[in-house]
Amino acid sequence: MLDLKALHENTRIDHKSHPFQLFQNRCWGMKTEECILYLHWHEHFELIFMRKGSALFHIDSRPYVAQAGEVIIIPGGALHVGYALEEGDIHFDSVVLNSALFHDFTHDPVHLKYVAPYLEGKVRFPVKPAELDIACQGYYSLLDEAIEEMASQPLAYQLVVKSKLHALFTLLARTFMPHQLPDKTKGSYFPNRERFKHLIEQIEAEPTGKISVTEAAGQVGLNTYHFCKMFKKLTGRTFVEYVNGCRMTKAEQLLQESSLTITEIAAQVGCDNANYFTKLYKQYKGMTPSQGRLK
Repeated sequence: MLDLKALHENTRIDHKSHPFQLFQNRCWGMKTEECILYLHWHEHFELIFMRKGSALFHIDSRPYVAQAGEVIIIPGGALHVGYALEEGDIHFDSVVLNSALFHDFTHDPVHLKYVAPYLEGKVRFPVKPAELDIACQGYYSLLDEAIEEMASQPLAYQLVVKSKLHALFTLLARTFMPHQLPDKTKGSYFPNRERFKHLIEQIEAEPTGKISVTEAAGQVGLNTYHFCKMFKKLTGRTFVEYVNGCRMTKAEQLLQESSLTITEIAAQVGCDNANYFTKLYKQYKGMTPSQGRLK
């Protein structure tokens, strides 16, 4: 089960001296198109290694399919969200790291020439590197080894992780730098991204709050038509579908962790009609609320 309130907590980095963190995401019994990663962002890089199943990630409004064994790179500040593409278990490891991890290299001229432009956002790695150059598939063992070190945490694992990740970034830079212009910073993929972030913060903080499409559009400074079009492009869902998905995840949590009746839970997630709540819950979770309580 996904915890909406953990979105920003999941981007924590425990140790400032070695700013990286591993999150081993295990989503069990997913329904096709069910959300496995709610829309969020963070200032850090994120490397996702798909382990089982397949998923669709929307990153700054662009869709990317990820199958088991594939790696996707999410740049800092990018809004991203993920959905299951098939029924069953979806497993993926996320490595979140801050560019400060490589502070020791800031006086190295080779690092400054090849790796630093990516860390500074002047250029971006492809989201799916191996899709553009199959040689990148051979680099992923470095990420795999770094994940193993983070998971088992043997003596001085921090140094091994740091060296593996820097080697990965260096090999990726070697592959793609000749095709890119390091002096041109790529801007946002869509307008009003910061306002969208504030809106998503509001939905995360109170998924059961009642906000209309018109009100949401006004918050990001767009008319209703363009807001709906942009929100669908950003998340792969309409605004109403996305909010309802958040509400049903909150309902799932209440069903399993509270003694409230189904009618009371329906009211708490903004559904005044219990029959409509049951219909929504079955649509988003593939079972009735009663079945969800026994899960």
